[in-house]
Amino acid sequence: MASPLRFEPAVPEAPLRAVEDMGLQDLERIRLILRGGSVIEWRRMHFHSREEVDGYLRLCGVDPGSETDRDWVRTVLSDAVAYLRQTFDFKVPEEVAQPAEVHDLFLFASGLKEPRKYRRMACVVLKMMHVIQHVEGRDLLYRLPASEAEVQAMMTEKVMRVAEEAWKHGLPIQSFESSIKARESIYTKLLAKKDSVAATVYDKTRFRLVTKERSDIVPVLHFLTQRLFPFHLVVPNQTQNSLVTFKSLMQDYPHFRDYAKSLHLDVDYEQREAQDANTFSGESYRMLNFIADIPLRMDAFLPPPAEDARARKNRVAFGLVEFQIIDGRTARRNEEGENSHEQYKARQRTQVLRRLARGLVVPKKPAG
Repeated sequence: MASPLRFEPAVPEAPLRAVEDMGLQDLERIRLILRGGSVIEWRRMHFHSREEVDGYLRLCGVDPGSETDRDWVRTVLSDAVAYLRQTFDFKVPEEVAQPAEVHDLFLFASGLKEPRKYRRMACVVLKMMHVIQHVEGRDLLYRLPASEAEVQAMMTEKVMRVAEEAWKHGLPIQSFESSIKARESIYTKLLAKKDSVAATVYDKTRFRLVTKERSDIVPVLHFLTQRLFPFHLVVPNQTQNSLVTFKSLMQDYPHFRDYAKSLHLDVDYEQREAQDANTFSGESYRMLNFIADIPLRMDAFLPPPAEDARARKNRVAFGLVEFQIIDGRTARRNEEGENSHEQYKARQRTQVLRRLARGLVVPKKPAG
């Protein structure tokens, strides 16, 4: 079988960007990762040109130069408009429902294309398209003869290819390692969780990225959203962030304060929003963990577009991946005392034992 990755649309080179050069668009996207937010909360997009939309579509696994892919995007757009009109009686103007180019929809939603009165409705339609594409991508993955191991291999190959590109560009990364959670670890995690359902284990495929300094984390996050996964595919409510707060970001880089009134959420939102910590981590443990959907072209498991008889022509699925990002100094501190991995696992096993053996007398391990 041919390598599935040879069908990936080529994503245009994105310039490396220092934090001092980042604007409102970059700030909103980074914030989405840091807090585990959702684009469904957004009121507008931040695209500046047709070329930028083109690169974004390629990052989503869609080739704007392919008639098959353009037709598929039009199908998702049509479904989104039909849902909004039928379910909520939205008055979607035809300029938004059937734009001359799909790119126009993104530019309407960014307030860049006239008439600007279409911005809010274009944004609503894009939110609905985001939901539909997620449903379609999951459905495609379940219907194809691709094993979980094959999908994990595709994700790992794609992520590590981007990691090599990051090193080539000289990004301040000390290490970038992949791992697949062992079945025994999955059992333990499910038993330790209150909502013990296999579908809630998001970190079967995991990547640990260590930067040289803590200040390097934001530029690395920006790079990942330009080369690996589009910003809107961060899984909401699955971020655990005790490392880089949004408020500290605003304080450390004064130019970000100029955007405070334009943010989707006010600057203090995170401080009012309680974030669940990992029960088994030490109190001084620091890490940024988030889950992202990686777009995967599944052409290797599908007939050629001209011979594809499916009613739904989607060719992009999604694979869930956990990213752990940390700086070198904090990584070393996380392995000391109560923060060590051994202590973490011990606390987790204790909780599992309590749940499994409730009401039973559990024999102690013999000394020595």
